[in-house]
Amino acid sequence: MRDCDNNSGFSTRAIHHGYDPLSHGGALVPPVYQTATFAFPTVEYGAACFAGQEPGHFYSRISNPTLALLEQRMASLEGGEAGLALASGMGAITSTLWTLLRPGDELIVGRTLYGCTFAFLHHGIGEFGVKVQHVDLNDLQALRAAITPKTRMIYFESPANPNMQLVDIAAVVGVAREHSVQVVVDNTYCTPYLQRPLELGVDLVVHSATKYLSGHGDITAGLVVGRKALVDRIRLEGLKDMTGAVLSPHDASLLMRGIKTLALRMDRHCANAAQVAAFLEAQPQVELLHYPGLASFPQYALAQRQMRLPGGMLAFELKGGIEAGRRFMNALQLFSRAVSLGDAESLAQHPASMTHSSYTPQERAAHGISEGLVRLSVGLEDIEDLIADIEQALGA
Repeated sequence: MRDCDNNSGFSTRAIHHGYDPLSHGGALVPPVYQTATFAFPTVEYGAACFAGQEPGHFYSRISNPTLALLEQRMASLEGGEAGLALASGMGAITSTLWTLLRPGDELIVGRTLYGCTFAFLHHGIGEFGVKVQHVDLNDLQALRAAITPKTRMIYFESPANPNMQLVDIAAVVGVAREHSVQVVVDNTYCTPYLQRPLELGVDLVVHSATKYLSGHGDITAGLVVGRKALVDRIRLEGLKDMTGAVLSPHDASLLMRGIKTLALRMDRHCANAAQVAAFLEAQPQVELLHYPGLASFPQYALAQRQMRLPGGMLAFELKGGIEAGRRFMNALQLFSRAVSLGDAESLAQHPASMTHSSYTPQERAAHGISEGLVRLSVGLEDIEDLIADIEQALGA
C-alpha cells in the first residue's frame, strides 16, 4: 500500500487512504463490489465469519469491500477508530440511537434539531420508553441539572439546522464525562474538514453524507464514526437487525468520489457564504442574520475556536416576516428553491413549511425557529452571480 497514513494531509487521505491501485490490477479508482453475498472457501470459514472470528465479508447488509474502504477513509478524516456507512443520514441517526438506548433511558438533546431528527425523537424512540429532554447546551448549569442517573446520551448539532446556533462541544463533553454519559454530534454542516468533534472528546459523530460529503446531490447516504466498539455494535444491532439502512456499493463509490474534492469545495462554499453574509448584513431589508463568520454573530468567538472556517450555510429573516421571505424566495432565479444542502448548486428553503414542518408552530417558537426564517445553502457558482440574484430578489 502506498505511504498514506494518518500523518498525511487531509486531502491526501481523502484521495488515497486505504487503497493501493497495484493491489487491484492497477485500477486507479477503487472497484465497485456490486454483490449481495460472498462465497466461502469452506464451511468452517463461513461459520467463523458469522461468529465474528474472521474479518471476511459474507453479506452486503453487514459489510462490503467498497463500503469498507469508504468507512476506513471517513474514520481517518474524522480522527476516529472506525466508520459505518448507511443509506441516509436518518439511517445513521436511527441506527445509532436504537442501538445505544433502551426503554427507561433518558436522552438530552440540543434546543434545535433537524426536523426529521425531531420527529424521530418525539414520535419514534420517544414513544418506546426513552425520555427526551431539550436543553440549552450552552447553559452548563442547566445541563448539569438535567442529567440524572438514567441519562445515557447527549445528542446535538453544531451548527444547528436551521438557525446556526453553536454548542461548545468541549464544554459539553466535560460535563458528560463527570457523569459517564455518551456524547453524539451531528457534524453534517461542517464535515471533518471544518470541525472534528471526536478530537474534542465526543464518542460518536453522525453525518448526512447526502450533503457536503457527496457534494453533488445525486445520492443519499449516512455515516457514523467513532470508537470501534460502539461502531461495531451499531453495525451488528442497529443496521443489521433494526433499520436495515444499507448503502449500495455504487452509492458508496460515488460518495468516495465526492470526498476526494471535499476540501476544495468547502473552501469555495465558505468563501462564497462569507461574501453573501457580508452583503446581506448591509441590506436594510434584513431583520436578523445568522452566520458564524460574522463578527456580529453572538457566538463568533466560539466559531473561531471550534471551526476551521464558518461554513457554507446561513439563515436570515427579512423585515415583513414570513410574507417578505416568501416573496424573496419566489423571486430567486439562480438559487433553487429546494431542501437539502451542500450541493454545487445554491439552494434556498423555508424551514417552517419545509424541513422543519414536523414541528408545530408552538414547538418552532420554543426551539428557536422563526416562521419567517429563510435558509441558504451557498453553492459553488461565481459570487458575483449569487449576489446579483439575491439583490434582485430583495427588490421584490
